[in-house]
Amino acid sequence: MKNAKLVIGIVTLALALLVMLQSCAAGLGNAIEENGEAGGSAGLLLAICFIVSGVLAVVTRKTHGGATYAAAGFYIAGGLIGLMLAGSYSDLYVWSAISIVFGIVFIVFNITARRKEK
Repeated sequence: MKNAKLVIGIVTLALALLVMLQSCAAGLGNAIEENGEAGGSAGLLLAICFIVSGVLAVVTRKTHGGATYAAAGFYIAGGLIGLMLAGSYSDLYVWSAISIVFGIVFIVFNITARRKEK
């Protein structure tokens, strides 16, 4: 579990940079086209959620409890924001789905780790 949390946290931090760069480009494209979409802004919010949850995952990799659920909450919240506001920014659908999957993995890992302790 702790190795998986470490790997997911590091991958998430790397993905945050990629999502942030793509979101800036998508936001600029939305502003130039004046299409009223918020995909770039949603991508930036997802990148911020990636950073927060990635740091939580790395820092709390050896523990089970509230911090793991907080990281899962940020993963799921960021993913839902991205899915709702992606618009024509199609890569955001992929990053949002990955974020939700990471959140579910954290919840499942935490539940199984607590059951093993009992």
